[in-house]
Amino acid sequence: MKIVHLCKLAHVTRSGYYNWLSNMEFRNAKEQKDREDFSIILEAYKFKGYDKCIRGIHMRLLHLEKPVLMNLKKIRRLMVKYNLRCPIRKPNPYRQIARALRTNKVAPNLLNREFKAHGPRKVLLTDITYIPLNDKYCYLSTILDSYTMQVLGYCLSDSLAIDFVLESVNMVLARHGSELSSETIIHSDQSSHYTSYKFIQFVNDANLRQSMSRRGNCWDNAPQESFYGHMKDEIHISECKDFESLRLEIDRWMDYYNNYRYQWKLAKLSPNEYYEYIKTGIYPLKII
Repeated sequence: MKIVHLCKLAHVTRSGYYNWLSNMEFRNAKEQKDREDFSIILEAYKFKGYDKCIRGIHMRLLHLEKPVLMNLKKIRRLMVKYNLRCPIRKPNPYRQIARALRTNKVAPNLLNREFKAHGPRKVLLTDITYIPLNDKYCYLSTILDSYTMQVLGYCLSDSLAIDFVLESVNMVLARHGSELSSETIIHSDQSSHYTSYKFIQFVNDANLRQSMSRRGNCWDNAPQESFYGHMKDEIHISECKDFESLRLEIDRWMDYYNNYRYQWKLAKLSPNEYYEYIKTGIYPLKII
């Protein structure tokens, strides 16, 4: 059958057909390049076993031994093309538990959302989140440096008893006590753990200044809320069969987070890299 008849059957013009034919080599080359670029994206997406968003992939590519500069628009296009999805955040029902257990010993809000105004080791953000395991809950207490976003201390528990909260503070004091000062603030919500006599006394003995968010205002501790959201997007809870396997998964993710989870607002560095950058003034990446 002649080309003219085939074009009529396909409802295309002859010029359009020949234009398509002449560009076939270009399209094939573009498709091959897309596949090659996507393989790089997929490797970055799965780095250390934790899925990443578009910015996370971009920053991981900058940290390769031979850095790759790929813009966000291209990464997004290829993820859509090959059906690669970003992690989706889930709600945190621990908020209802925290509100139910709140007491009256409330500290003032010394922070007032000035998370980046004080420098490293000046503001510690702390909170508790739930993690489902075998039809029950485990609980994680973490302490972040609000300036560098490093996890300085954490403790996992299968009970809401206050001991694991105190243990997370103990970890900070043991590892970073010499870096803290009498001006260091520890900021939390108003749940019962932080308004308890034990916690208040513990903080006073550690020579820290206690601060609390306003009632029902999650934005007053927004970096902690965001941290837990990202953590739950990425950790492999479904693979954990018991408390010990969950504890090992949390340990593994905390190491990954501090050393390899790059953040856009930290100059595209991991929290530990950013802390070293702040101390030394030496930027570690070859491509910005």
